[in-house]
Amino acid sequence: MSGLEAIQSVQYVTTKGKRFAVVDADSWEAMIEWLEDIEDRDVLKESLTELKQAGGNRKKAGWRSWNDVQAEVD
Repeated sequence: MSGLEAIQSVQYVTTKGKRFAVVDADSWEAMIEWLEDIEDRDVLKESLTELKQAGGNRKKAGWRSWNDVQAEVD
């Protein structure tokens, strides 16, 4: 299920004068995944813009080497 399908699956319930949006757990998880994907794309766009501004120089753009990252994980 896509994020858009999950959003479209919302049902509304009114109780005690308040209106609530209700979705099943699978739809909720699909929406969370969709939002995380959007956030990841934004991070990627920002990183690529910084790399372009640094003339393609990864170090100048603030990117770390794989060896540095791997050393932290180990």
